[in-house]
Amino acid sequence: MEKRNSKKNLRNFILFIALILITLGILFKDQSIIEILDIIKNVDIKYILIAILCMIIYIVLEAINFGRTLKVFGEKSSLLKNIKYAFIGFFFSSITPAASGGQPMQIYYMHKENLTVANSTLALLINLTSMQITTIGFGLISVIFNHQYLRTPLIILFIIGITLNMSALALLLISIFSKKLLNGLINIFIKLLKLLRIKNIEQKRERIEKELSKYEESAIFLKQNKKLMLITLLTSIVQFFVYYSISYFTYRALGFNDKNIFQVVSMQALVYATVSGIPSPGAVGVSEGAYIELFRNIYPENLIKSATLVNRGINFYLFVIIAEAIVIINDIIINKKQSIIQDNVEKEET
Repeated sequence: MEKRNSKKNLRNFILFIALILITLGILFKDQSIIEILDIIKNVDIKYILIAILCMIIYIVLEAINFGRTLKVFGEKSSLLKNIKYAFIGFFFSSITPAASGGQPMQIYYMHKENLTVANSTLALLINLTSMQITTIGFGLISVIFNHQYLRTPLIILFIIGITLNMSALALLLISIFSKKLLNGLINIFIKLLKLLRIKNIEQKRERIEKELSKYEESAIFLKQNKKLMLITLLTSIVQFFVYYSISYFTYRALGFNDKNIFQVVSMQALVYATVSGIPSPGAVGVSEGAYIELFRNIYPENLIKSATLVNRGINFYLFVIIAEAIVIINDIIINKKQSIIQDNVEKEET
């Protein structure tokens, strides 16, 4: 099982790298490397460091959110461990289509460190629901203030992105609060699979029901812990505001100050809501394209691509590298511990 997951993750990572190279090739095919490096060399490092700090705060706030829920369930997990889980989720979400690998891999690593699967699943589900509400809320508010910048392709992408995010949120809420509606959705999905002549339909039904049934108990929990849900949501709002503000500090780092932080944050919120539901690993390619399309309204044409590289480099590529290093180090530590345990078992048997 672990070998199969490793091969799948490797394939996803190779696809992810290929998408990055293709995206960078398309973005900068008409711009010299020397020109790009010259622009980046002259950025204000003070604002770059603030932007990196914002990304760290974003990760820490996510760790605090699901750590708070784990504590309510009586699970023992330190802030440092929760930050590690947040990085693990960030990495696997980045390299898998529609961020589908983040939560399962977080649950897997939490289980490796003796956290109950049901509790870790529920903690991550609550956090995910809160993040979906925040993404949609910021996106819908932001489109009001930035509608004049939207051209037809971006409008279409925004509608698709918001629809996908709202569908995901609806499925989460239905799976939490209505078993009847959930079963109805599963039956519709199974009928669709039959029409498409998909093989092993009943096995797929069982797997879907098994995955979603574990969320049913969260309905009771949520009704009894409204204050916790409210605090989680407020934390997510701060978390995403900080994340979106990276674009503002990129803007300042490149020497601009015409727009205030709320204007730039609203533009980045619109970009994120547009691309976050797109089923591409890390939304690579789509994110860069949407950013260029919207932010060319505040950047000169000769700087927009460099601004995209700096911004995306801080809020995505840099932290994918950091997260990958954390995953590798964590795997080495886990394998070493398992090896020691195995050696001890063998000694006891002899």
